[in-house]
Amino acid sequence: DRCGIGCGSSTVAPAIVYFPPGKYLIAHPLLQFYFTQFIGDPINVPELIMAPNFDGDKVKALITSNEYVSGPGEIWTNQNNFYRQVRNFVIDLTQAPADKEATAIHWQVAQATSITNVHVKMSTAAGNKHQAIWMENGSGGYMSDLVFEGGNYGMWVGNQQFTSRNITIRNANTAIFMNWNWGWTFKGIKIENCKTGIEMTAGGEAAQGVGSLLLVDSEIKDTPIGVLTVNSATSKPAGAGTLVLDNVKLTNVQKAVAHPNGQTVLDGGNKVIASWGQGRFYDAQGQGKYQQGPLDAPQKPKVLLDAQGRFFERTKPLYLDVAMGDFISVKSEGAKGDGVTDDTAAITRALSKWAGCKVIYFPAGDYVVTDTVLVPAGSRLIGEVWSVIMATGNKFADANNPRPVFQVGKPGEKGIAEISEMLFSTEGSVPGAIMLQINLKESVQGGVGIWDTHFRIGGGKGTRLQSSNCAKGGPMRPECQGAFVMLHVAETGSALVDNMWAWVADHDLDGPTQVSLYNGRGVHIESKEGPVWLYGTSSEHSVFYQYNIANAKNVMMGMIQTETPYYQAYPAAPEPYKPLAKWNDPDYSHCEKGSVTCPMAWGLRIVNSEHVYVYGAGLYNFFQNYDQGCLTTEHCQDNMLSIEKSPKNVFIYNLNTKASDNMVTVDGQSKAKQADNRASFCSTIAGFLE
Repeated sequence: DRCGIGCGSSTVAPAIVYFPPGKYLIAHPLLQFYFTQFIGDPINVPELIMAPNFDGDKVKALITSNEYVSGPGEIWTNQNNFYRQVRNFVIDLTQAPADKEATAIHWQVAQATSITNVHVKMSTAAGNKHQAIWMENGSGGYMSDLVFEGGNYGMWVGNQQFTSRNITIRNANTAIFMNWNWGWTFKGIKIENCKTGIEMTAGGEAAQGVGSLLLVDSEIKDTPIGVLTVNSATSKPAGAGTLVLDNVKLTNVQKAVAHPNGQTVLDGGNKVIASWGQGRFYDAQGQGKYQQGPLDAPQKPKVLLDAQGRFFERTKPLYLDVAMGDFISVKSEGAKGDGVTDDTAAITRALSKWAGCKVIYFPAGDYVVTDTVLVPAGSRLIGEVWSVIMATGNKFADANNPRPVFQVGKPGEKGIAEISEMLFSTEGSVPGAIMLQINLKESVQGGVGIWDTHFRIGGGKGTRLQSSNCAKGGPMRPECQGAFVMLHVAETGSALVDNMWAWVADHDLDGPTQVSLYNGRGVHIESKEGPVWLYGTSSEHSVFYQYNIANAKNVMMGMIQTETPYYQAYPAAPEPYKPLAKWNDPDYSHCEKGSVTCPMAWGLRIVNSEHVYVYGAGLYNFFQNYDQGCLTTEHCQDNMLSIEKSPKNVFIYNLNTKASDNMVTVDGQSKAKQADNRASFCSTIAGFLE
């Protein structure tokens, strides 16, 4: 029952394909089915070698996440190509002829996907046609901890939005060729001995294909041209080609930023670029203008930085130094994971008994939870191909008195907690469920971490939130309500979140039928001191908001992505819920009666908060009541991002919005309009700097 050719998507048969240590000669593309993880041995990493006679039809890639076929064109729709991983491999293309196209990984993917811990070796011959990553489209996404050596391109990519972190590219012709995007954040990139670091010239000056690109905490060394761009004050569209460099070290670079005509836009040399940008920038008063030059570097609190002054990041723990006997399965304490048995007591028993002692393993399955599970300080949890926690029952029924499903620490506690490879979902309506609440304050930097962990409200078998009872177009039914909030970083909590998709289903994954589900809130951050880091996160289709930062401090986000619920404003937000002041909900009192463009979910709210850094955001609306007619005027909703109650030190870079008349409002007043900032598909501003 795997989801291969002829299957659009499925939730019922996930799989891990494990590669033991060894060398594997590959003569045909390895097609990865939907909801699949390719995992190499993490200690003795296997090597995949492309055979000299490698036979790829339309995709000449050793690993491919999709294939072109007759009829639909592709096996899987690129923007719905979810739930995939590739990790722990060496991929060797050097036996493939240098003059023939050869790709290590064809990665045409959407959310809840990742490539990590992969080393690609390619030809260094002049004129070679090798590349490590080929990505022609998609709606991602995340990749990290990669090394690419040789090749014509390290990465040849295009995607709606993406986050790439901790990647080294050396000895390539062009390290990164950006064919198109709406927004892409690169963090911790090292480019060494390439001819060009990043090329973003596609489309030319008259039709720039790249929306926006951020390069943060990165290094370019022994490379003549750092970034190649066609952007200028007169290039088109006006908002496209946006580029921001933040803490970028240059060593032996002739031109930091250059035009293909040979013009030097920014001198190179041996230096650190503290902050530089090209694009349209706005100040707190709403004054916007095109700039191409140095920027005032943002103040960054030490609590968000590592010892080198970069934004802190932490790779997912692999527990390679943990002995086999120091792993314990929740099934050894009686959990079933069968989607039927109430596993609340068994999971609680396992956590209370083994937290701080063993890594607690959740074998693949669906674990039903009917009451709050306390995740004590010291807990290290790891799932298997996204083990599912399914919240259900009367304890989570009251939308006015919510309670956590998984509660990480008690308020005021300090310690460490690690969660990876889990998926939080529901069985039926749970409007009083806080799916994951973090109260724990880190005792060491990055000690409270969440990696490759996602939220899925409805849209899958067993959820009772599918098209059979919650099809689009019908009246709002109480049984089609989702949860209260998906992720809550509480007042005393801190968190590092790496690759997370918080999705309220707009369609069935076990069939293409659209659904209307009413989930209260997406991601709510109210940590009074922080720190909070979000890398490569998305939050979609909740009623009130997708991200809400309220009374918080020391928050770094890059990149974030949102979508407004497809059914709004029918019903209008906040229906079917009532705003709760103690949860800092928006109340929509500013909306005129009868408006269909005002009472819609916020993509991002920043309320009475301090030291908030947004390094890339894609905030989109594509529908009104499942109708895309509003896109003809680009006016599906009035507002998308709200800054309220005089926050301090708010820095927003590379903001991309779709079909929202106002890109930024401050205390209800428009400060940046989409009409002034049209880009390749979205509207884009390089910075909104409080």
